Amino acid sequence: MNDTANAAYAALLLRVSMGVLFLAHAGLKLFVFTMPGTVGFFESIGYPAFVAYLVVGGELLGGAALIAGIQVRLVSAALIPIMLGALLVHLPNGWVFSAPNGGWEFPALWTVLLVVQALLGAGAYAVRLPFLPEIGAPKAA
Repeated sequence: MNDTANAAYAALLLRVSMGVLFLAHAGLKLFVFTMPGTVGFFESIGYPAFVAYLVVGGELLGGAALIAGIQVRLVSAALIPIMLGALLVHLPNGWVFSAPNGGWEFPALWTVLLVVQALLGAGAYAVRLPFLPEIGAPKAA
């Protein structure tokens, strides 16, 4: 038997923790590596410069939307390509994230968690915008 009594709070915890992580990673790119450094890194691994801006923007907007609970299914699905890109970058480094240049298990886990969040939805304490219905949400009976 599935216990669904706390599922809304589990979805809340998942989305807020991922939102904070996305904001932290955007902050790392902006304030530690700086935007020119981030762009340079992206170019050094073969991505066009504009992708760095898309990633940072996605992390900022997506992280904030996850924390607030706005369009969580859509936002989670939209963030998956960012994590797949990170996974591809870290894949050659091996499994353990403490390996030089970081391993691939963290981006892989984060990708799976985004899929789980997209399936679960926003959970408790989400911002519901009446003019913007939640995409993929079950229809009310």
